[in-house]
Amino acid sequence: MAAAAAALSPFLYLDPSQRQHFHIHLNPTKTPPFLSSRNPLLSLQRLHQCNCRCSFPSSSPNSVTPSQYYSFLDDPFRGSRFLSNEELEKLKALESFVYLQELESGSLWVRVMRNEEMDLTAGLLAESFAESMLMPLGYGALLRFLVKQYLIERRAVMPHAVTLVGFYRDKGGEKGIDLAGTVEVCFDKRGANASPPTPIPPKNSPYICNMTVTKQLRRRGIGWHLLKASEELLSQMASTKEVYLHCRMIDEAPFNMYIKAGYNVVQTDSVLILLTFQRRKHLMCKKLPVYNSLYESDMSESGEELLS
Repeated sequence: MAAAAAALSPFLYLDPSQRQHFHIHLNPTKTPPFLSSRNPLLSLQRLHQCNCRCSFPSSSPNSVTPSQYYSFLDDPFRGSRFLSNEELEKLKALESFVYLQELESGSLWVRVMRNEEMDLTAGLLAESFAESMLMPLGYGALLRFLVKQYLIERRAVMPHAVTLVGFYRDKGGEKGIDLAGTVEVCFDKRGANASPPTPIPPKNSPYICNMTVTKQLRRRGIGWHLLKASEELLSQMASTKEVYLHCRMIDEAPFNMYIKAGYNVVQTDSVLILLTFQRRKHLMCKKLPVYNSLYESDMSESGEELLS
């Protein structure tokens, strides 16, 4: 499952049985950083449907890192780009965003990735990619380095795109807190990748990609809640409410999950894409509800629970 060898840009997906899709573009003809915004990672997840909650609390919950207030303005990877007042407000909102959910087996919370969690997140993405391609273990260190370079570059475009991380703790709390998964959310044109996968989504529209779940924690509904956390954040942060994602045509189960979640196919790859050794993909879109307040969002979800 690689892309055109002449272009030296492999387009790779995880096996659908792993409940995730993942691709990475590498262009070795460019100088470091090796992964740029022109070569996006992509993965989409499907898992069991559950109810969800989202909030912007005054402080974040316990995590594998200290739970005290965290400022992205002090992030060494943010760069020196001048931020407008609107961007500063969005950055503050991202600092306090947290999505909480009680699962049957434990608790899950999702928030924006912090600087000290970048290596852990890069390791998870690299492990998922290597697993899907049956790559030798010797490539692990190089792959982690490449993925980290990509995460650093994406970090610099905050608050126009963001990497979310999910943490899980079992009900007994005996196993501690584990990194459960990650997902990337693009809010607008300035956060969009320069060369997204085909079919190409509108650049000014929100886009969800690069979702993966820790292997040991799959089949617990975590992927579904990473998707819902992304949607809730987009409902609060994005000016355009039509969100896009990709799904391979061969992945029937995730396709059905996205349909159930409210996504519809808007375009499908031509059969000619097979000539580049890529799988055909659907571009899917969902129009998110518009909430005037977080209270309205919670009340809407409470009503859905009563009707279900």
